[in-house]
Amino acid sequence: MKITASEVNKLRQSTGAGMMDCKKALVEAEGDFDKAVEILRKKGQKVAANRADRASSEGAVLAKVNADNTAGVVVSLNCETDFVAKNDDYLALANALTDLALNYKTQDEFLAAEFEGMTVAEKLTEQTGVIGEKIEIGGFKRLEAPFVGSYIHAGNKIATLVGLSANVAQSAEVAKNVAMQAAAMNPIALNEDGVDAAVIEKEIEIAKDQLRQEGKPEEMLDNIAKGKLKRFFKDNTLIHQAYIKDSKMSVSQYVASEDKALNITDFARVALG
Repeated sequence: MKITASEVNKLRQSTGAGMMDCKKALVEAEGDFDKAVEILRKKGQKVAANRADRASSEGAVLAKVNADNTAGVVVSLNCETDFVAKNDDYLALANALTDLALNYKTQDEFLAAEFEGMTVAEKLTEQTGVIGEKIEIGGFKRLEAPFVGSYIHAGNKIATLVGLSANVAQSAEVAKNVAMQAAAMNPIALNEDGVDAAVIEKEIEIAKDQLRQEGKPEEMLDNIAKGKLKRFFKDNTLIHQAYIKDSKMSVSQYVASEDKALNITDFARVALG
């Protein structure tokens, strides 16, 4: 049967698939639009199955905050190549998905959400078929606080969220600066209480081994190791790190210098790779 250009274009607009793929799907479906959409989805499933073991270490990491700055989300839409990651259509999809993600608390809820007539998970499969690369959500983090700010590093490779204890005049600037800190310095936790006990134990053992190699007496190891652990917390927890814009103060001191009543409540960071 004859398939018109307008029918092909309608299917292309709906799915994002290439013109020839849309025409072939419509011919196979004998002009049935819904059946053609299903054919294209199955094509995506086949491509996804074939590329399941491929690394999707490129993509776009975006952060969005709601209108009253009380919640934010970071989403990483991953693909295989930097070429695809920089494509305008791909970035538009990443932005639309991140906007939608603001409405959900978990990645599973987000993947099951309705998006353009299908679930987000189905859309990712469809786009895998359209683009020919493995497309998946590489990271999803949500944060809620009295004030939430965000930062996206140039090139969309890293994005962060920071929660503050209050919405005051300086909150937007402080949150952005601290979010930039988290992006640049990659802290493992907000403070020492957030560091996993196994990580602390490992750092203590590493410190003790180093001290033994230096010939320090065994009875001195615990106290010296505790001092090294404090240095570890200073380097690796957000509030204790040296502030990147003024290394003479810590991040918590910087926040207090803007407003004594202001504290960092949490942060989230997602990076490619």
